[in-house]
Amino acid sequence: MLLLNDYKNSIDLTYKPQKREILDEESKSRICDEMLGTLLEERNEIAAFSYPYKVKRDLIWGYLNERLPNPVSDRFLELQDKLFGSETEERGIVDIDSLDFHGKIALWQGDITRLNADAVVNAANNSLLGCFIPHHKCIDNVIHSRAGVQVRLDCSRIMGAQGEAEPAGCAKITLAYNLPSKYIIHTVGPMVGLRVSEDDERVLRNCYLSCLNLVREMKLKSVAFCCISTGIFGFPGDEAAAVAVGAVKNWLLETGYDVRVIFDVFLDKDLEIYRDVLKNTKD
Repeated sequence: MLLLNDYKNSIDLTYKPQKREILDEESKSRICDEMLGTLLEERNEIAAFSYPYKVKRDLIWGYLNERLPNPVSDRFLELQDKLFGSETEERGIVDIDSLDFHGKIALWQGDITRLNADAVVNAANNSLLGCFIPHHKCIDNVIHSRAGVQVRLDCSRIMGAQGEAEPAGCAKITLAYNLPSKYIIHTVGPMVGLRVSEDDERVLRNCYLSCLNLVREMKLKSVAFCCISTGIFGFPGDEAAAVAVGAVKNWLLETGYDVRVIFDVFLDKDLEIYRDVLKNTKD
């Protein structure tokens, strides 16, 4: 398994603030035409640009989901970043300074790709290459699809150097590119069977610890966690939240590292679960 020092020279981890502007639909449609031209040429398919803008944008989303981590031109990246940057601004960036922190921890319900935390955590699969299912709504797909093709390319370089699948409970970091955050931390949670085992709890705890250790190693000051392993990986939300909150609070206490931690939830039921766990977990 590669550690940060083993792969940090294989990818660019130098954060550069992105200049973003909101584009009108005509400008975005023209960008889509050129991007589709490139993507369709790769697929040996014929271009069809008479589609409405939203149809073209959905095509790009699906094609990028399916696309292998092959190199892209500087022109393609320029176009993609203009389009994705506009979409980031349109969704609205949530400043973490506006969140209600209790000590070093905040709970927030919403789209994690809107947060301007130093890092957001992605619940990845063990290839780290993102979700290849077109338009899938998993967090792995959403983060990759909004950050840009560069994330899959960076993860491919990391995995090529590692030479094996990413072990569950470990983590890797890449730039976040077109997200408001600076970095994405990719971690693989446990896949639960009929019931949660002690090993499942240990692995999930290690996910949070591995992410926090990377935060400290990169000298970051804020990180937002999604609900790792609670989707198709089958970890019950209440048990996962207890592990997550316990791991984070213990790490903060033991290390004394100055970092703000956001637990990001999407569903109402997870919001209630985390409220209860945070209320009942001692600092």
